[in-house]
Amino acid sequence: MLQFIYSQLIRLFLPFILLRLWWHGRRAPELRRNWYQRLGIVPRASGTVVWVHAVSVGETIAAAPMVRRLLARNPGITILMTAMTDTGLSQARKMFGDQVQYAYAPYDTPGSIRRFLDRANPRILVIMETEIWPNMIRQCRARRVPVFLINARLSERSARGYERVRGLAAPIMRSISWVAAQAEKDAERFRRIGVAPAKVAVTGSVKFDVDIPENVRAAAAALRQKLAGRPVWIAGSTHGSENDELLAAHGRVLADHPKALLILVPRHPDRFEPVAERAVKEGLTLARRSRGEDPGRTQVYLGDTMGELMMLYGASDLAFVGGSLIERGGHNPLEPAGWGIPVFSGPHIFNFETIYQRLLDDRGVKLVADSDDLAAHVSSLFSDDTERQAIGQRALAVVNKNRGALDKVVDGIIERV
Repeated sequence: MLQFIYSQLIRLFLPFILLRLWWHGRRAPELRRNWYQRLGIVPRASGTVVWVHAVSVGETIAAAPMVRRLLARNPGITILMTAMTDTGLSQARKMFGDQVQYAYAPYDTPGSIRRFLDRANPRILVIMETEIWPNMIRQCRARRVPVFLINARLSERSARGYERVRGLAAPIMRSISWVAAQAEKDAERFRRIGVAPAKVAVTGSVKFDVDIPENVRAAAAALRQKLAGRPVWIAGSTHGSENDELLAAHGRVLADHPKALLILVPRHPDRFEPVAERAVKEGLTLARRSRGEDPGRTQVYLGDTMGELMMLYGASDLAFVGGSLIERGGHNPLEPAGWGIPVFSGPHIFNFETIYQRLLDDRGVKLVADSDDLAAHVSSLFSDDTERQAIGQRALAVVNKNRGALDKVVDGIIERV
């Protein structure tokens, strides 16, 4: 009954969801492109299809090493990557080109999911992290399509939320074929909300298997050479008012290190223009990557392109990971850690608690209280090359020590293909 009520509510809200999509598409036309895919009308796929669903940019990046490994192990399969956002698909296209197929994920109405499955005909569904959609999972299970949750994490708050709707959640959880959890506490919560214990394994986080392709390393080195030895720090995946705080922090860094450069990379494209305007208003000189402007003599380099954050981390001396000075929960600190540079975050890191704890245990990350605290640490490390390199090497050591989850995950998928 709860499943029926849920489906009817989704159907009821669908016209308003589509209207919202159209409205936001006024400023971002790419949102309207291929909108019909969200109703399940996707190109027909053939062969052995592995459907990899990643909600947005972060999950898409996390899926990249797994997708590369799957293609290397079984070149005959077809990878169909879906995302809920245009930025997620843009990131996937930038990483894989024509190696895989792409589509927007269908909205979770029974009809949309049915049309999608009829056309895509997947052999297996691999969901990155914890993107749980009842109709998607139930219909896959009804068609004997195994559903894997990979790199799965579940906070205590989310677990309690599922427990409050146990009548809806429990049948969905029983339909999941395998949960590859990041940590034992995640695994315990999945068992608690209805996933059979035999279907839950602790594999660790695939995000520790950081994959930096050679072309990305080459591009980072080329950009670094252009910067001619300047001290460079980067703030990646930033949100909202956080950008204002980071620009203010850079002003304080400049007081001690006049040649310092801040590479600022907002999480969402709709923040590019406001951040550029704010930087100029603060009296900072600005170059924009999207326009090919030279960052050599500017104070702020705006990373207003998609899919280049990993490369920009590699061109920097140290990194701040955004979404953490505000209560957003933070983003993935392993991307800069994989380059062997010091990593800073604010106090709000609940989205990646397991990863941050491992970094904190080995002093591979520093949590700052606010932008003043961040500016002080950045200035200090710019004055101490030895300490900066030592912290960066500790961060990289944590990444290397925790590798291996990817092999377990790929083995599990290959067994079902």
